[in-house]
Amino acid sequence: MRSEKVPLNNGVLMDRIGFGLYKVPPVDAASLCTLALDAGYRHLDTAALYANEAGVGQAVHRFTSEESEASREDIFITTKVWNDSHGFDATLRAYDHSLKELALDYVDLYLIHWPQPRRGKFIETYRALERLYHEGRVRAIGVSNFKVHHLEQLLDATEVVPAVNQVELHPWLQQAELRAFHDRHGIRTEAWSPLGRGAVLADPVVQDLARRLGRTPAQVTLRWHLQLGNIVIPKASSAARIRENFDLRGFSLDEEAMQRMAGLERNGRIGKDPDEVN
Repeated sequence: MRSEKVPLNNGVLMDRIGFGLYKVPPVDAASLCTLALDAGYRHLDTAALYANEAGVGQAVHRFTSEESEASREDIFITTKVWNDSHGFDATLRAYDHSLKELALDYVDLYLIHWPQPRRGKFIETYRALERLYHEGRVRAIGVSNFKVHHLEQLLDATEVVPAVNQVELHPWLQQAELRAFHDRHGIRTEAWSPLGRGAVLADPVVQDLARRLGRTPAQVTLRWHLQLGNIVIPKASSAARIRENFDLRGFSLDEEAMQRMAGLERNGRIGKDPDEVN
């Protein structure tokens, strides 16, 4: 079983289902990534902040050396520059450090983790990402946690349209305005915390749909994301949950179910507001 891939705005293919590594302890990263790769994932999402890039790289090296059918080119790796490394030169150094931690020759997608608008350095930081992209050191570049007004500033001042904006997005925070902006500009929407850190799984609507479809609340929620066109990176810490989150074929949500899910919007942000992270 493999994940469906979608083209980014530069033609690079990205898996729609990835394995998220936020708050995965460094000591567990290699083993959990190996479980994910064994289950069929080919997209791993890490960040400098998570301090687990080394484990991700270890899993990739192990998997590609032991699995004759898999190569580095089959696996999509995302990492991110953290807030303490904004600025042109600091970002270039941060990328070099991430590559060293991963022990890889390149990253598939490199993101600015937060815009930090009051610091006013995200445009300069993005220009460093453009340098890396033009030099062929990264296959695609993008951003994370950018709102529409951050993106408007970025598009006005830089040349390469972000391939991805990774944002908090789940049934309680559906980001319709932001998703529409992405669609107009060829930016892929990627959902972090696609299950609302697990909170939305207890929602009565989600549970009712899961019973009707014979699926779990997590599977219903992730299927909803895919039908919206989102890329998702659920985190899991057990082999069973890792497999469950990936097993989204063989069922779909009909129009009524999608409308019921749409009705769950409550502007229910769980993480921080990007304008307040500086």
